[in-house]
Amino acid sequence: MQQLATDLQASVEDAAAHLYVWALKDIPQDLRDALVDAQARETSVSGRRVLDTIVRNVDVADDAHNLVCQDTGIAVYHARVGEHFPLHPARIYEALRDGTARATLEHPLRSNAVHTITRENTGPNIGYRLPIVHWEFVADWDGLDVKCVPKGSGSENMSFLKMCVPADGVRGIKQFVLESVVDAGGKPCPPGIVGVGIGGSADYAMHLAKEAIMRPIGTRNPDPLVAQLEDELFALLNETGIGPMGLGGDVTVLQCHVEHADTHMTLNPVAVNYQCWAARRASAHISVDGTIDYDREA
Repeated sequence: MQQLATDLQASVEDAAAHLYVWALKDIPQDLRDALVDAQARETSVSGRRVLDTIVRNVDVADDAHNLVCQDTGIAVYHARVGEHFPLHPARIYEALRDGTARATLEHPLRSNAVHTITRENTGPNIGYRLPIVHWEFVADWDGLDVKCVPKGSGSENMSFLKMCVPADGVRGIKQFVLESVVDAGGKPCPPGIVGVGIGGSADYAMHLAKEAIMRPIGTRNPDPLVAQLEDELFALLNETGIGPMGLGGDVTVLQCHVEHADTHMTLNPVAVNYQCWAARRASAHISVDGTIDYDREA
């Protein structure tokens, strides 16, 4: 049993090291398609030039086997742990941390991790409570899914939370999201994905907004009312005229995704999390025998 745990921990570490670099180098196909579609829809001269440059940037990164953006972000992982997966979450976290450090040193990647007070670097993209790991536990399953979503500072700085009142209703949600995107302007490197979290508590609404940006572009929430809100927000945000990189144009966002949770009768929390055009993500499944299957599109 001890050998199995050791081997599994090594597999998780290998997966994390690969996922971090893979996500930074090779953006998903749904994002590539959305950028090309944006090129076709954009009518402003400046907007087209920006989108042409972005698409060329992706091609150059492919040809050179290099990063699509110099900001290697904070390494954020989402771990779905099966009830019968033999490796304890404490060891899973240790493996994700070690894999992040390995990737940073071996590639090498820019290390962004600093102490929040002294601003001194804390290591190869690791430190106190870094990397960030979100957990989900699945009954009657023996596998482990890991998704890496590196989050750059430019877009992460454009995060917003408002505790609306229930009387604000859907109109209040739309108004806050619209105001947030307009205030952000070109800072989060649009066009990107706007993630909206509604319901739950203040902290959980922001978590839901983060979940929303992880979805493949164009997917829709299974709740038809929430899916309708996604469509309405997508159209509304692209009417702002902010355009690519904030220089004006038709395409301000590639998509808007909404995640929701039930909440208290007197609460109506709304969170907005922006993901830049380089919406990076990469996933892997680790089987109980240590086999790793990588999935680009998950």
